[in-house]
Amino acid sequence: MASKPVHDSAFEAEGLRSHYISSLGVADVGNRVSVCGWVSRVREHGEHLVFVDLRDRTGVVQVVAHSSVVVRSEFVIRVSGMVSKRPTGTENPSLGSGEIELVDTDIEVLSSSELVPFAIHDRLEVDEATRLKFRYLDLRREKMQHNLRMRAKINSAIRSSMERQGFTEIETPLLWTPTPEGAREFVVPSRLHPGASYVLPQSPQIAKQLLMVAGFDRYYQIARCLRDEDLRADRQFEFTQLDLEASFVSQREVMGFVSSAVMEAASVAGVAVTSPIGEITWKDSMDRYGVDKPDMRFGNELVDVTTIFSSTSVKALNSPCLKAIVAPNPSLLSRSKLDDLVDRAKRLGAKGLLWLKVVSADHGVQLESPVSKFLSDVESQSLVSATGAVAGDVILVVGDEWMKACQILGQIRLDLGKDQADSSEFRFVWVVDFPLFEGFDEDGQLISAHHPFTMPNEEDFSKLDSDPLSVRSQSYDLVLNGWELGSGSIRIHRSDIQSKVFSLLGIGSEEAKSRFGFLLEAFRFGAPPHGGFAFGIDRLVALLVGEDNIREVIAFPKTQSGSDLMTGAPKEIDQKLWDLLGLSVKPQKKDLS
Repeated sequence: MASKPVHDSAFEAEGLRSHYISSLGVADVGNRVSVCGWVSRVREHGEHLVFVDLRDRTGVVQVVAHSSVVVRSEFVIRVSGMVSKRPTGTENPSLGSGEIELVDTDIEVLSSSELVPFAIHDRLEVDEATRLKFRYLDLRREKMQHNLRMRAKINSAIRSSMERQGFTEIETPLLWTPTPEGAREFVVPSRLHPGASYVLPQSPQIAKQLLMVAGFDRYYQIARCLRDEDLRADRQFEFTQLDLEASFVSQREVMGFVSSAVMEAASVAGVAVTSPIGEITWKDSMDRYGVDKPDMRFGNELVDVTTIFSSTSVKALNSPCLKAIVAPNPSLLSRSKLDDLVDRAKRLGAKGLLWLKVVSADHGVQLESPVSKFLSDVESQSLVSATGAVAGDVILVVGDEWMKACQILGQIRLDLGKDQADSSEFRFVWVVDFPLFEGFDEDGQLISAHHPFTMPNEEDFSKLDSDPLSVRSQSYDLVLNGWELGSGSIRIHRSDIQSKVFSLLGIGSEEAKSRFGFLLEAFRFGAPPHGGFAFGIDRLVALLVGEDNIREVIAFPKTQSGSDLMTGAPKEIDQKLWDLLGLSVKPQKKDLS
């Protein structure tokens, strides 16, 4: 079994390897094979033998070699050997190839490796900064291999779904013109047009609407998008989304297109999802969950208890709206924890948070609370009945304007309930009937809740002048386990409605021409009714593979501060390049502290 370089003409004709490791099994016993990969572990066994665990992208196999073999972890090797059944009692059921090993082996070192900064296995917790600095090593780990390969399968499933539904994949430009979509854009100075710049697209929004004008009935793209925004667990500067648009469709049809795509994605990820995807209106979502992206994997819904305390003598309960929830895991809420919750509510903008422990809920309700002695029996009984609380429960109440009360208690619900959510459950939900306008700015102008091309609900056209804040839009969000995957809308294609919405937003004809000129011009040449949607593939994949940060499903992500620890980007640009672009850089003030 002496090791020597392999020069086996039978294998050279086919390449360096004859098999992937996962394809080998008991049926191959007695056959000579060639496999390639990285050394995971080396174990000495007596004076003459070593055992090498060899890893490729499909699995691990045990290689029995002579002690003269000089390899260590992460060496890249080629092994030619005989497939043999492992001796009884030495099988490894945790490996797909655990019943076999390679014997009578010849080993060729294809590439040596220095000592790696961390072990390449998932059992070891590694600091994220180290992982990102040596990302090419981190990506060798089984979890990262699984995540990125699953991402590829999900992309493939999405493409298959869209193509079956009659969509055409069309690429849109990465060098684009500034668009008014809300987030900051990355700017690309032009060498050929000094002083002028392109921007990197936040999304293909306007481009895909132009494709509808161009007659491409159903468009889709797995699009790269870029936004210069603050980063967090579900945000990166660069992200990928399924972007689609279709002509002559209703809101319900667009939602159907997207539902089919995410169902196929969930299926290839081995995730069971209830079909069809349910719906909830924006108003009901805020009322019941306090957010417009509800996590429906646990209960403890918000209850309106305003009318119960309409005549109360308790000052803290004199509010336009009172919302209550029954806290999950009340046994964990000590007095100090309750005080912490009150502080948390105040940080969220509440005037306070009232807590009431239910001591008895049978014959004669008894509540323990700073205000319990000021409540009437009817108020106490009604509160317990309305919330469904039982003895031992803790009821939490927030009072304020409707929206604020919902938002504050909704966040408290999420804070307390995140440990209640079943990580193996996947609850998609469509949120529909969003407001067309979200309020007024400091100048008294209406603010668009989505974008100024969102079609109002036809039933609410008559309210555009009389009660604009009650107008619902034909927009819709897809939510999964409390994460907004994406949003879309039916677009305005009628000039009279577009003029009315622009007017309500305080956008005059000159401003509209300046901001949206080329799109409005295109609409003059026969724009079909159309609508679309875009959802974040990074977010979808992260949830389907059980990750809570999208960096775990992106090959080369940025840190929370937007840095690339592996390449050192962003870096200072050489002055020669600035000169070529006709630009100068404003010197930064030095910190003299």
